Amino acid sequence: MTHYGMVIDTEKCIGCHVCAMACKLENNLPNDMWWNRVLTDNGGDAEFDMVGGTYPDDLKFGYIPVSCQHCENPACVKVCPVGATYRDPETGVVRQDYDKCIGCRMCMSACPYNGVRSFNWEDPQYHMDYATGSKDAPAHQKHVVEKCTFCYHRTSQGEEPACMRLCVGRARFWGDLDDPDSDVSKMIASRNYKQLLEDRGTKPSVYYLV
Repeated sequence: MTHYGMVIDTEKCIGCHVCAMACKLENNLPNDMWWNRVLTDNGGDAEFDMVGGTYPDDLKFGYIPVSCQHCENPACVKVCPVGATYRDPETGVVRQDYDKCIGCRMCMSACPYNGVRSFNWEDPQYHMDYATGSKDAPAHQKHVVEKCTFCYHRTSQGEEPACMRLCVGRARFWGDLDDPDSDVSKMIASRNYKQLLEDRGTKPSVYYLV
C-alpha cells in the first residue's frame, strides 16, 4: 500500500496563492469554491496579510496553506452514513464519491479542519461558459460535499498534484510517506515540523516544515 502525503515548507511559502488558483483551475471548481486556501499565520487574530506580535522585537508573520489533510484516522469517514467519504486503501487518499453522497454534511461537521470542505447548495455555476483544467477531473454536482482530492485524477496517472507543480516558491513536496527514501519522508526526518490539530487524533498526512 502507498500512503501519499504532502510536505509544505513554511519558510519557502510566499503567500502568492498560486497553489489555490492552480487547484481551482485544474479541478474546474465552481464560482466561490476553493479547495485550497492560504491563511495568514501571525500568532493572533489579525486580519489577512497583517503582522502580529509586538513591535519591534516580537513580530510574527507567515503563511499556512490549508486544504483537506487526508488523515490516516479521518473523522469524516467515521460519520458518513453511506460510505461516500472513504479512505482509499491503495493510496491513503481520503476521497468523496459524489454519486453516493446524500448531502447530509455530517462529514463537514465532524472534520476539525474548518473550511476544507464545501457543499453545493445549487447547480454549480461558473464565470466562464466552458470548463477549465483537466478533462479527467470529476464533474461537480448539486447537493454534494466536495474537497481536495490530492488531484487523484493526476496522481493515479503518476503525475503530481497541480498545487505542487505550479508552486512558485517550490514550497510543496509530494510522495509516499511509507517509503523512507521518498523526498517527503526524508524531509520530515531531517527538519522540525508541525501538523494541524495533532491533538484531535486524526493523524493528518500533511506536514508543515518550520
